[in-house]
Amino acid sequence: MASVLAYCRAGYENDTANELTTWLAEKGVYGYPMFRPGDAYVLFHQYDTTDNSAAEPALEVNKVIFARQLIHVIKHLSELDREDRIGPILDALKTATLPFNKAGDIVIEYPDTEEGKNLAKFCRKFLVPLRQTLRKHGLLSKQENHAKPRLHIFFTDFDNCHLGYSLPAEASEFAMGICRLRFPSDAPSRSTLKLEEALLSMLNDSQRQRVCRRSGRAVDLGACPGGWTYQLVQREMFVEAVDNGSIDETLMSTGQIEHFAADGFSYRPQMGRVDLLVCDMIEKPDRVADLMGDWLVRDWCDHAVFNLKLPMKKRFETVTQALDALHEKLRKLHDTFYIRARHLYHDRDEVTVVVVRN
Repeated sequence: MASVLAYCRAGYENDTANELTTWLAEKGVYGYPMFRPGDAYVLFHQYDTTDNSAAEPALEVNKVIFARQLIHVIKHLSELDREDRIGPILDALKTATLPFNKAGDIVIEYPDTEEGKNLAKFCRKFLVPLRQTLRKHGLLSKQENHAKPRLHIFFTDFDNCHLGYSLPAEASEFAMGICRLRFPSDAPSRSTLKLEEALLSMLNDSQRQRVCRRSGRAVDLGACPGGWTYQLVQREMFVEAVDNGSIDETLMSTGQIEHFAADGFSYRPQMGRVDLLVCDMIEKPDRVADLMGDWLVRDWCDHAVFNLKLPMKKRFETVTQALDALHEKLRKLHDTFYIRARHLYHDRDEVTVVVVRN
């Protein structure tokens, strides 16, 4: 039975499971998810099928919202001998039927939980001898090759692990699917990391250059104290910062910001339109998505990056409804759009959405 392993934030297992089940069903892959609340991962078991075309679905992690990483599971190893964990892993890989002869890289991973952090030191140490063994047996390239599939060993505790692989065109490039960023010491708030992660992980180089055009204009709705504005200023954009609160004085001294004490829902761009609209307002997700759609449809902005704040329950359903409404609104235009929504590592109870006009 084929299985898929999804890494996620602890507490979001149910949302990840619901999305994964829905998404795979759309690909003609049916099964059932298994998870325990707080474990930070979901295992999806595919029903046995004689249709080989459905055996290995494409797992494009950038097309789902809540999963940080998606891997094809080779085997689950339980009750490992702590004196020899490498032997069972080697045997499993030697006997597995894989769609490649040799992997280009290997990562040892663990759940992003407090309990999982206890595994971190062990995983770092275990990687070196395992890598050497797999190279010796011809299962791993002598040099890292990110153009080839990557092997994943996901330890759920010291005695149990899932063996799997990911394909380079489908997987997150980051270990455990986590884009870790250093907080800039001169940034006015940690929310700056949300926008930085979105720009780095959700857009390619070409999109990033168009969205954050040097000397371009942007509007930041709900800007106070300036965490998102900071990212735009760093990219040499001019910003209309909209918030009834105050903006960081150091940020204002750059000369790249105009501050408007106004309601984000009634504000209009000073020069009729801007290149980019960003928004991190604390509001109902359907209301924010509707506002973003209005700006795009009325051509007040070319592109948008915004957060949808999530309720405590039915988060997947809530986001899906908001995004469906946005898609429906944008269908009125002749333009085409790249739209992606992700629950980023630096997000909390929110989802980040990017909309790029093609």
